[in-house]
Amino acid sequence: MWPQQEKPEEKETPMSGEIDVYGVFIPSLLGWMLIAFVVTGCLRFVLGRLGFYKLVWHRSLFNLALYVIALGGTVSLIHWLQS
Repeated sequence: MWPQQEKPEEKETPMSGEIDVYGVFIPSLLGWMLIAFVVTGCLRFVLGRLGFYKLVWHRSLFNLALYVIALGGTVSLIHWLQS
């Protein structure tokens, strides 16, 4: 009936759902969380040595926000590297 329209080609990115570690499948989010944890630990050490925490009202909330930002940056960076 109607002429079929061709669909534009979509760029396929590889799916990164799991990481295989010696036959055990680990969610990639767990790996990203570990990377963000290490980055956050380094940042906390540096900020502590600089005396930055004297300016922070609630250190635990600041550390949580720092971790969430590091996790978001890690996920964004890995997604950017895969495309």
